[in-house]
Amino acid sequence: MPKLSIQTDGTLWQKVLLVVITLVAAALVAWLLTFLNGKVFKAIGRKQRGIHLVFFERLNKWIIVIAVFLLALSALDGSSSVWKTMLGGTAVVSAVVAFAAQDVVKDIIAGLMISLQKPFEIGDRIELEDGTAGIVMDITNRHVVLMGVDTIRYIVPNSRINAMNLTNYSYHRSGRSAKFLFPVGYDTDLDLAKSVIQKAIADCPLTKAGFTDDDGLPSYGRVYFMKFESSALILQTTVIYESRVPSERLIDAVNSSVREALINNGIEIPYEYVNVLDAGRTGGR
Repeated sequence: MPKLSIQTDGTLWQKVLLVVITLVAAALVAWLLTFLNGKVFKAIGRKQRGIHLVFFERLNKWIIVIAVFLLALSALDGSSSVWKTMLGGTAVVSAVVAFAAQDVVKDIIAGLMISLQKPFEIGDRIELEDGTAGIVMDITNRHVVLMGVDTIRYIVPNSRINAMNLTNYSYHRSGRSAKFLFPVGYDTDLDLAKSVIQKAIADCPLTKAGFTDDDGLPSYGRVYFMKFESSALILQTTVIYESRVPSERLIDAVNSSVREALINNGIEIPYEYVNVLDAGRTGGR
């Protein structure tokens, strides 16, 4: 019985193998270049740190990856037939990619505007006009990461932030600030209460000096007598603290420190209470 010989054209498979090898090599080159990119920006960040460096490090990484793969594909001779076979209709694929990339391009451009204009920096506390508030933790090519109360992370697209009004509580300041109100009794020596509160805040490890006094020494927020309440005198001060400190930690530390100081100095912390009278026992009707 005669043997059947089957001959196969290996040209297409050779081209596919060449494409695979080229892509693997491109991936290795892209990884090496992005690694070096991170090292360079990290070295720059030791001298200066800003939101623009964070954004451009991420953007540059994607530019490197895309450029390496485009160069690798352009170096392949006669690979167009392979890609047509692998991807099918290139016109359909191009239309889908272009449609999906609209939001990506919009966010990248918005991120570029944010990094150049710098309405906020990493570590700033901001509040958007829709009420979303938190500390700026990171910026990527597509979104800004905010850390809210209880370390909740809000992921907000760059284009959305760029289009909204926002309040920056840390703008051009070395730290953030928080306002505190402390009630004291009507018979309190106000000068003593002010000094006790100010010292307690200065001794709190999470606070920092907000200004210098007349002698050029670091000082803390002054304490002011602001108003009368029905059962207390209200003292107010503004506390400065590092941007990286969560606000809930700062509030807890300051309130605890001031409360302990007021108690130790015999200063009354008033509170509202209600006397309930038993009409039967008092002879009332």
